[in-house]
Amino acid sequence: MKLYTIGFTKKSAEKFFGLLREAEVTALVDVRLNNVSQLSGFAKRDDLRYFLREICGAQYTHRTELAPTKDMLDAYKKQGVGWAAYEEQFLELMKVRQIEDRVRPEALDNAVLLCSEEHARHCHRRLVAEYLAQKWGDVTIEHLG
Repeated sequence: MKLYTIGFTKKSAEKFFGLLREAEVTALVDVRLNNVSQLSGFAKRDDLRYFLREICGAQYTHRTELAPTKDMLDAYKKQGVGWAAYEEQFLELMKVRQIEDRVRPEALDNAVLLCSEEHARHCHRRLVAEYLAQKWGDVTIEHLG
């Protein structure tokens, strides 16, 4: 199974959709809590759904069970909670939510997990991908940016 991740921050639409098309992803799974922010530009839910279908021939889904809670996100982004604490809390949240049972592996095969962060290193999309790979086994992860 191949699972990709990508962030849209600091990417032009041309670069973003080019990476998706080059990887030949068949679906994009939006793991953001808020997918309609004006700050998202081309990555707002309805625009993204249209662009994915027209440019990449890919499907769009929004899976909030793969997103952090608002309180958790605010603590990390606004209140200075460090990455290590955020990562620990988010991993525990995925365990409690039992995401490995709520998401079918077929739904993520050749799919890309989307969040806003520019790099996967400090983004929950990486944690989701690694958590599921550990639980499911036989998953190759590639971070597109």
